Amino acid sequence: MQGKVEICGVNTARLKVLGQKEMDALLLRAKAGDEQAREQLIEGNLRLVLSVIQRFDKRGESPDDLFQVGCIGLIKAISNFDPGKQVRFSTYGVPMIAGEVRRYLRDNSAIRVSRSLRDTAYRVLQCKEQLLGRLDREPTLEELAKEAGLSPEEVGQALDAVCAPVSLYDPVYSDGGDPLTVMDQVRDTKNTDEAWMEHIALKEAFQNLGEREKQILSLRFYDGKTQMEVANLVGISQAQVSRLEKGAIGAMRKSVMVN
Repeated sequence: MQGKVEICGVNTARLKVLGQKEMDALLLRAKAGDEQAREQLIEGNLRLVLSVIQRFDKRGESPDDLFQVGCIGLIKAISNFDPGKQVRFSTYGVPMIAGEVRRYLRDNSAIRVSRSLRDTAYRVLQCKEQLLGRLDREPTLEELAKEAGLSPEEVGQALDAVCAPVSLYDPVYSDGGDPLTVMDQVRDTKNTDEAWMEHIALKEAFQNLGEREKQILSLRFYDGKTQMEVANLVGISQAQVSRLEKGAIGAMRKSVMVN
């Protein structure tokens, strides 16, 4: 985002900066209902919006969308600010803008998670920003947990909940040729060619059994019944079931080995 000059058609390199006296005068006029002063305040504080949304530039969201949401927060801050209080507008406006962006990210997450978990996640992210400022480095999971008053497991779950999803087509490595994507790294150990061949061979071997052997194996290994239960259902002795089962398995093994 830092290298992008134009956002929403606005040249960020040429954003206006208001002096404190001019800001105070415009705030008083806007509070009195002066729409022109309000517009000047919005234009003069777009740089403030830009500085806030840069905190969220790794969430996978469009900078244009975040900038527009930040502008909504700025407008709300201008409307609600009380010039009579001894507080700088930026001190009041930054949390308003950041809060608007957080609500947008929370409500438009690609992965739907519970409201309480999202709220916990953004509280952890606030703590992370504070620790970054104090420590001048990335805080550890334990430090984050202590700052937020949570367990490391709760912090990990909360951060995972708001982590931007990764596309299977995202490149993870490239040496100048075709890039290696996430999909290339995800191996399906179940639906491999070898597994399909084994499945086909077993199916053919089963089909070559007699009807009674098929019935016994189905009852034993698909329905999970004991040999005694199968004997009662089929009408033969348990010893006969055991013998037929053993013979059927031997025949299937021999058929698969031959194939």
